[in-house]
Amino acid sequence: MNVTIRKIGNSEGVILPREVLERHNLKSGDQLVLHENDQGISLTAADQHFDRQLEAAQEIMDQYKVALQKLAE
Repeated sequence: MNVTIRKIGNSEGVILPREVLERHNLKSGDQLVLHENDQGISLTAADQHFDRQLEAAQEIMDQYKVALQKLAE
């Protein structure tokens, strides 16, 4: 399937066909992760649950930074 890069304001973007959005249960406002490799680029749906877990882990690590450093010794 071919899509065209289009000017959107001061940026460039790609419009995803409705059929693709429906097939992957995506809607406006959902986040995608862009992956680059030697073959090109790909998009995958961001795992919002994982992102929330990662944020919570970061907060805990910040809160207990000294204790974690002592444990790492």
